[in-house]
Amino acid sequence: MVRRGGEDSSGEGTSWLVLRHTPAEGLGLLANPLREFGIHHRYLDLPRGEALPRDLRTVGGLIVLGGTMAAYEADRHPFLATESTLIERLLTAGRPVLGICLGAQLIAQALGARVYPGEKREVGWGPVTLTEDGTDDPLFAGCGPTITPFHMHGDTYELPPDAQNLARSPLYEQEAFRWGDLVYGLQFHLEFTDTMIAKLASEPESRAYITGAGVDPDRLLAETPARLRSLADVAQRVFSGFFAQCGL
Repeated sequence: MVRRGGEDSSGEGTSWLVLRHTPAEGLGLLANPLREFGIHHRYLDLPRGEALPRDLRTVGGLIVLGGTMAAYEADRHPFLATESTLIERLLTAGRPVLGICLGAQLIAQALGARVYPGEKREVGWGPVTLTEDGTDDPLFAGCGPTITPFHMHGDTYELPPDAQNLARSPLYEQEAFRWGDLVYGLQFHLEFTDTMIAKLASEPESRAYITGAGVDPDRLLAETPARLRSLADVAQRVFSGFFAQCGL
């Protein structure tokens, strides 16, 4: 079980790492608050064979993005075991960690929760309702009781021990969680831009995943501009709130 604090916690990090699993799922709207807060960061593409930094004391925080693989598929994707070790070490060191979709599942797994296939894929624009803890959370305060982000997943997770469930959807009880003050997992996507969604709707593998969920990719694209406009303030509030929570 991951515990707060540890031998690495004395080192002050100077740069953030961004774990990227597929070219289509980059930082997107997350890049703006990173720039605004002056956070130096770099992508780390472990699926492409990049190595972890030797000295994790220089790592100020970690962002774990989405991907097509499952958190429990380390036998098929060995780099996931390396990522899990990195996440555990930074959690133990008390560093800020933000996970999105697959990233949230990997954090939940590192915290001792089970990640498993859901009953139905959740794909496209769909509402999530904030829990009481979510309404009171500094990241979501002022967002209203319901937001409508983008979804692209078929797996889900149990709430990690000592974590707070921040949001739920009609399909899944777990949509966002907080562990401590500096660790967040979002099952949904607030970072997606219209360009990123257009890529997902056009690339054969992801398009097949979308249609396999019973969603029309072209209709999804048609409603994207209006959805993004209505979500822009929420995305800015949540991501900026996270970095402010980190004391940056």
